[in-house]
Amino acid sequence: MPATESICIVDDDPSVRQSVQRLLDSDGLDARTFDDPEKFLTHAHEHAVPLAVLDVWMPQIDGLQVQTRLHDFSPNTRVIVMTGRDEPATRAAALEAGALAYLVKPFDDETFLRVVREAL
Repeated sequence: MPATESICIVDDDPSVRQSVQRLLDSDGLDARTFDDPEKFLTHAHEHAVPLAVLDVWMPQIDGLQVQTRLHDFSPNTRVIVMTGRDEPATRAAALEAGALAYLVKPFDDETFLRVVREAL
């Protein structure tokens, strides 16, 4: 993966963003965080994003809407969805829309890193 590309983490919870970024950094992966989905989408319009890790429940727009909008202009960006609530309908919608994984927080670090490696 070129150095100009970063895995993007989109979550409104600062502790989640920080912990996921540290986990990816510890595995030698470059990560960038966003607390605002609109700022992430603007970034993704201007930069190659190989992988986006999206929280489902955010106040501005939800992660499934972000996933749909991202796919419209960047269909090759892979998506992992994470959430604090495991809802079967939301899981099905995310996976049907092309998410590679649907992880319920808190998730196992090794499982997360394995999914990320497979996505990349």
